[in-house]
Amino acid sequence: MRVRTPLFTAIAAGSLAIAALGAAGSATHAAADEGRRTVEYFPDSRGEGRHTQVPAAVPAKISRAKEAPAKTPGATTVTPLQRTGPSEGRLDLVIIGDGYTADQQADFQEDARSKLDAIFAIEPYKSYQGLFNFWLVDAVSNESGVSGDPTKDVVKDTAVSSYFFCDDIERLVCVDEKKVDAYAQQAPDSDIVFVVSNSTKYGGAGYSGLTSTAGHTGIATMSSDNDRSYLIGAHELGHSIGLLADEYQYAGYGTYPGPEPVEPNTTQQTAEVMLNTKTKWYRWLGESDPSGGTVGAYEGGGYYEYGIYRPTQNNIMRALDTDKFNLPGREAMIAGFYRDADLLTARTATDRTLRATDVLRVDLAPLTRDGLSDVSVSWSVDGVEVPSAQGRKVLNAKALGVRKGTHKVTATAVDRSAALRDPAIRKAASNSVTWTVSR
Repeated sequence: MRVRTPLFTAIAAGSLAIAALGAAGSATHAAADEGRRTVEYFPDSRGEGRHTQVPAAVPAKISRAKEAPAKTPGATTVTPLQRTGPSEGRLDLVIIGDGYTADQQADFQEDARSKLDAIFAIEPYKSYQGLFNFWLVDAVSNESGVSGDPTKDVVKDTAVSSYFFCDDIERLVCVDEKKVDAYAQQAPDSDIVFVVSNSTKYGGAGYSGLTSTAGHTGIATMSSDNDRSYLIGAHELGHSIGLLADEYQYAGYGTYPGPEPVEPNTTQQTAEVMLNTKTKWYRWLGESDPSGGTVGAYEGGGYYEYGIYRPTQNNIMRALDTDKFNLPGREAMIAGFYRDADLLTARTATDRTLRATDVLRVDLAPLTRDGLSDVSVSWSVDGVEVPSAQGRKVLNAKALGVRKGTHKVTATAVDRSAALRDPAIRKAASNSVTWTVSR
């Protein structure tokens, strides 16, 4: 089992950079104290993102509650759309529908599947979908549709109070965080939360830095029936899982004033310096990139115009006119998958001493065989590998040649993907389970 790390932290870190040029942290915290949130949105479905501060509270006319709600969160149906392993070894993605009445829950489930299918057709999500559990939460609304669709004056009574025109920004879809929290708690676990709002209108948002009783620290919203809105969710996962920075810039922001960025896809270093210092994405420099062109050091990113570089001219962390991550971004995403998910899970208990004739079983996460991943399973006894057991998922210690006495038997899964070039990430792209066996 891995130590779980909070998700959506990169969005919060990136948001600090734009709160104020000289005192980002204090400005952001002050805004939070005043009941505001930093969110990311995309005003153009094929363009670059923006950040803004919005009220934490939903406007009273939208958040109004009727005396007899259609269904309370405590009575909610949760559907395990995909369950590939225990929550402690998986990334748990919770999808909540808003603006769907009791008679429209089948529509919500179809819309949620459609959004997930689109997101997980993108690499590296496609190859590593097996590291996720998907939970659909049926949040029943009193009215169909969401507030602000099609115009600002439209108000709907919905389960989590989704609304366009958040803070007068038409394409920004905000929600009632506490209501989202209440529904997310119905799922077995929630690392990441998507809210799918019942609308054909383009819009969405990425929330960050939340304090959640359900366990997640961020929310991504997107409209259900717009064929571009899924890219908002795909981009926001880039922050939450890959800890990637935004690669777009704001006119007039000038030169980046800070220290070397912690995010893996921005740097103060030119390509030449990266090669000389063997830092950041130097291993990928000059490679042909799936997002187009070659990997290099392109000036502008992290909201600033100068003095900071990104790996490629364009990719999904810069603008939504593409669904491609660049090569350094892919590597960072895969590293993020393995921070919070395990390749290998023990089916035979590891907390007791076994006999040599006992069966040892492991489950391997169902990763795409013809994708980016390249997973192998090996076995060892007291640290010495047993080549004849390569690839096995069921065997007993006797078959491993265990001699008399007490021994440690270990199964290890390793991902040798060519998408990983950093030795530290390659090392982290593995996990082991160990039993004590006595003969």
